[in-house]
Amino acid sequence: MYYDAIVIGSGISGGWAAKELCEKGLKTLLLERGRDVQHITDYRTALLKPWEFPNRLQNTHADAEENPIQQRFYDESCKEFFVKDKEHPYIQEKPFLWVQGNQVGGRSLVWGRQCYRWSDLDFEANLKDGIGVDWPVRYSDMAPWYDYVEQFIGVSGNKENLPQLPDGIFQDPMELNCIEAHLKESIIKNYDQRVLTIARVANLTRPIGNRFACQNRNLCHRGCPFGAYFSSNSSTIPAALNTGNLTLRPFSTVTEIIFDNDTQKAKGVRIIDTITLQPVEFFAKVIFLNASTIASAAILLNSKSARFPNGMGNDSGELGHNLMDHHSTAGAIGVHEGFGDFYYKGRRPCGFLIPRYRNLKNSEGLDFKRGYNIQGDGERREWVGNAGESASDFGASFKEQLVKPGPWTVWMAGWGECLPYHENKISLGDQKNKWGMPVVKIDFEFKENEQRMMKDIQDTSADMLRSAGFQNVESFNYHRPGGSAVHEMGTARMGHDPRTSVLNKFNQVHAVKNLFITDGSCMTSSACQNPSLTYMALTARACHYAFEQLKKKEI
Repeated sequence: MYYDAIVIGSGISGGWAAKELCEKGLKTLLLERGRDVQHITDYRTALLKPWEFPNRLQNTHADAEENPIQQRFYDESCKEFFVKDKEHPYIQEKPFLWVQGNQVGGRSLVWGRQCYRWSDLDFEANLKDGIGVDWPVRYSDMAPWYDYVEQFIGVSGNKENLPQLPDGIFQDPMELNCIEAHLKESIIKNYDQRVLTIARVANLTRPIGNRFACQNRNLCHRGCPFGAYFSSNSSTIPAALNTGNLTLRPFSTVTEIIFDNDTQKAKGVRIIDTITLQPVEFFAKVIFLNASTIASAAILLNSKSARFPNGMGNDSGELGHNLMDHHSTAGAIGVHEGFGDFYYKGRRPCGFLIPRYRNLKNSEGLDFKRGYNIQGDGERREWVGNAGESASDFGASFKEQLVKPGPWTVWMAGWGECLPYHENKISLGDQKNKWGMPVVKIDFEFKENEQRMMKDIQDTSADMLRSAGFQNVESFNYHRPGGSAVHEMGTARMGHDPRTSVLNKFNQVHAVKNLFITDGSCMTSSACQNPSLTYMALTARACHYAFEQLKKKEI
């Protein structure tokens, strides 16, 4: 069958591509390798109480055995939004956690919703440091698209006027609690260039259309029946469907993109129907590949032809290389004896942010490049951590202990930039999965620069807590492997030069003008901000460009 456009993947960036292309009048096919998930209808656990789950929200031994990777990221309430590891094997050359959500909406159903703009500190970093390749865009290119995306998805947050973290178009911010406000004031008093602010999140504090304000349940990972957080299911896919131009096809695993040697364009895609296991082909004028960083690179590597013997668009040899993920493994925790007469209401679905404060201007004499932000939250210790020996007690004294909150604590950790190392990569193995796709091999590690940064995160986090009067302060490093932040990116990077990059400044494959890639694989560096807002802005920008090129018959 023939369409104007095909979008591969229905997650955060794929949903945006479908919306934009459909709203421009293009008959668009949206392919998703997993099942359909209907907004509201299929959030079957959203309103359940903890005691209504058979295992009281705990994972079982079977989960650990059958899903050793995915079960680290789910509990009983949301496990259906994660793949089964045995059905989706991959090879870890070094430890790497590949979190996968194969359903309509992808991982937009379970993402952390943190939305931060990049600045030119980030877009210019590779050029200034002589690392990787230069970004072909700057903040001035992205700012109007950040505006556009934020107004649609709804981002709550507070403006701070920081050059390293540009302000956006925000709904009213959520509120810091008393211990977080205390830490904020201490940081202002004791440190230059450091600010504590409420997280900027795609959780509404006022309604947009038929999406309601956040109820402060903090059950976002189950799917939100109020539409209070942004997901493809609540927002972009309904917008695309409302145009009448969208065809949504779940259970469709794309195995390769078909290249037409005569036109030097991608003419379509070949899929395996995951129910019938039969191959099917679809054709279109323009194709957006948004299957997620690792899966998109794998599809391109598997799309071989006489023109591209090493994978479609791989003239540079960089396809699959430069894999990045944020490290979020180091930080500190402390206890405060004050504010015993204060508590909080509800379960706010976000914490606080301390924006990047390292290496803001040239070198600061540190032993690492780039920087990190601190994310954390303050809360009163619950009875399980406060009861001590009385946890095994019973009767009136035990009941009293259950309702008595413990002291205030703050946990904080750094989300740090990973440099784009050529040797951190994905490739295709000889083994094939049940749908005939070669199994992915992942070879990734954090290197010396990241390790040095983690040590600085531990030291500065602990210092900020001690300066604010916290006691029993302990720094930590969980030593989590790559993939743990679920921010993988970089395998089909943007750049100026086709000899060193896969995509141009409009996310267009250099040698295949009607093929665009706007998921995390396009990223040229990782910065330290959560990246999804940038994926969405790049997608909207690329869709606008692709449509204009179609009108001009340039692609």
